[in-house]
Amino acid sequence: MEKQLIHRALTALLLVVTLSGVRAADRLFTAEGLPTDEKFFPIAVWLQQPRHADRYRAAGINLYVGLWRGPTREQLDQLEAAGMPVICAQNAFALEHRDRAIIAGWMHGDEPDNAQSRGRGQGYGSPILPGKIIADYERMRAADSTRPVLLNLGQGVAWDNYIGRGVRRNHPEDYLEYVKGCDIASFDIYPVVHNAPEIAGRLEFVAHGVERLVGWAGPARPVWNCIECTSISHPPAKATPAQIRAEVWMALIRGSRGLVYFVHQFKPVERDAALLDDPEALAAVTAINHQVQELAPVLNSPSVSDGVTVTTAETDGSVIAMLKRKGGRTYLFAASLRNAATRATFGLKDASALRRAEVLGEDRTLSVEGGRFADEFAPYAVHLYELKAAGGK
Repeated sequence: MEKQLIHRALTALLLVVTLSGVRAADRLFTAEGLPTDEKFFPIAVWLQQPRHADRYRAAGINLYVGLWRGPTREQLDQLEAAGMPVICAQNAFALEHRDRAIIAGWMHGDEPDNAQSRGRGQGYGSPILPGKIIADYERMRAADSTRPVLLNLGQGVAWDNYIGRGVRRNHPEDYLEYVKGCDIASFDIYPVVHNAPEIAGRLEFVAHGVERLVGWAGPARPVWNCIECTSISHPPAKATPAQIRAEVWMALIRGSRGLVYFVHQFKPVERDAALLDDPEALAAVTAINHQVQELAPVLNSPSVSDGVTVTTAETDGSVIAMLKRKGGRTYLFAASLRNAATRATFGLKDASALRRAEVLGEDRTLSVEGGRFADEFAPYAVHLYELKAAGGK
C-alpha cells in the first residue's frame, strides 16, 4: 500500500511539472474546449501509440487525440508516465476513471460526414446523420459535462465536390448541423498528397476549410484542423518543411485554435508513426511546434478586428493576415495562399507610433512608415512580424 501511495504521489508530481503548468487537479480545457492556461496551445498527434509519447513531446506535441481500441488501463498509465494528456473515446473504462487528469477531453468520432463502410466488400452507405451525432454528443455530455467533446470531420468541410461524401456530396449545409454535436470542431484535408487534380498541391484548401468551419461553428466553438506531414497513401508526394509550415500558419491565421498532425503512412509500407522515422520532416515539425508554443499567449488572445488591410497586385486576397496585441506588444502574422510569388502591402490601423517590423526567425527588419509596410512573398510563404516603435516596443 505504501508503495502504491508513493507511486501515485510521484505521478501527480509529474503531471504538475509537465502539463504546461496546469495542476493535476485542474482541467487542461474548459468544458467549452478552450485552454485553461493561455500558455498552452493544443498541438496534437492523431491515433498514436502511448509508447511514443516521450518522442512526440520532444517534438513539441502536447496532446494525443484518439487511442487505438482504447483507452485501456495500460494506455492511460503510459501517457501519465510521459505527462501526455489525451482526448479519447468515452468508453466504459474511461468513464470509470474520469477522475484521472490525463483525460483532457472526449473523442466523438472520425469523419461521420463521409459515406460509411457497410463492411468488407459491401461498399459504402450514407454518412452518419447529424441528428445521431447530436444525440450521441448529448449522451456524452450527460456522462461528463466537465470535459469538451471533439468531433473530427472530413474534407467535405473544405471541398463541396468530395465524392467520399456519397449521397451528401455538394451539401455543405450539413455542417451547420454537425457542429451542434461537439464542443471542438475539427476537420482534415491533405492537399500535397491529394489524388484529385483540383485539390492536389493547392494548400489554400486548408485555409478555406478552416474559414468555413469557423463560420459554421460560430464563436461558441473552437475550431481545430489536421496537418499532413507524411506521404500517407500517395508516395512519392510528401509535404516539404515549407509546405507543412504554410499549412499550419494559414490555418492559424484563419482562426484554427488547435493543430492535429496526421503522421501515418500506408504506402508503400504501413508505418503508424512515420513522422518519427523521417528526420527532415520531424525537424521541421519540431521547429514549427516550438515557435507556435512560444507564441501561445499571443495566439490564444483575441485578434484585433479590422486592424490590418492587405493589398497585393493580384487583388485576389491571396495574402491573409492576423493582427494581435498582447502584453504591450503587437504582432502581425501573414501567409500567402498562392503558389506564385507576390508582394503584399500591410496597412495598420491606429499604429502611428510603430516604426519597425521585425520578421521573426528571419533575422531581418522592415521599416513601417505611416502605419504601412510591404514585403515579398514566395509561393505559399509565411512571414511573422513583431511590430515595434522607434525605441523598442
